[in-house]
Amino acid sequence: MKDLKFTKNYKNNDTLRNSFFELAASTFDIHFENWYQHGCWGEGYIPFSFVDGDQVVANASVNILELIIHGEKKKAIQIGTVMTHPDYRGKGLSARLMNKILEEYENKYDLMYLFANESVLDFYPKFGFKAVEEHLFSMDFHFTANPLESANLRKLDVTDAEDLHLIQQFASQRLPVSKRFATDHTPGIFMFYCLNVFSDNIYYLENENVIVIYQKEDNNIDLFDVVSLTEINMKDILNKIAGADTEKVTFHFTPDENKDMEFISSINNDGLFVKNHGDNLYPVHVKHPITSIA
Repeated sequence: MKDLKFTKNYKNNDTLRNSFFELAASTFDIHFENWYQHGCWGEGYIPFSFVDGDQVVANASVNILELIIHGEKKKAIQIGTVMTHPDYRGKGLSARLMNKILEEYENKYDLMYLFANESVLDFYPKFGFKAVEEHLFSMDFHFTANPLESANLRKLDVTDAEDLHLIQQFASQRLPVSKRFATDHTPGIFMFYCLNVFSDNIYYLENENVIVIYQKEDNNIDLFDVVSLTEINMKDILNKIAGADTEKVTFHFTPDENKDMEFISSINNDGLFVKNHGDNLYPVHVKHPITSIA
């Protein structure tokens, strides 16, 4: 194999950026161009790549963020977009990139983690990562909203400039979704989900000044995120988006304890691997917010 060039953080190099986007599209069917054009690629997203000429052939990206664990902030690195072009697989490129990331960020983080698919579950333990069990929280729901009070719920359209600006403003200024466990400084990842995954599920509660990302199907609500600039009461928010027929709510993040809400949890393994640093341990019985999984 001829020598490949290592490069990183090439956001402003049109040729390499476009090659990176092409590799992501062909590998994962992930499309970054619209996300990039809307200014969502921030300083906290750093691709580590091997390049053959002008072609990105292998990559592992670093996402610099904070984890909120029981109200305390921890420096964290989430690794994502680990991929290799089919013509260059089996040559140890992903392992070399992982070692470069570990060397670059040695002693610069409290926790490092990633979400792996089933085909590479044996790969990451070689670098000190351990599989961690997650829990999915849900609750039986009983509608108690005041029928005389309007919810003023408006669906947002990411193709509308004003709506998109509102979403981006909330993304950059939001409070973490939970004090028990959440992420912070992840507007880029959040905006990717808004533009590419949940574009049809974003709503604005005008009276509360809160953005809610959720999906209703039959008698169930899947709640993906609640984005607010001030403290909220989750039960009040649920009463605004639910209906009299709503029987169950599933939270795709870790909800805070609430005396008016009784949660049920079930084991939910999404391929989370964690590398602890020092005495910093990833918490048990939590769910990483879905809108900040890289």
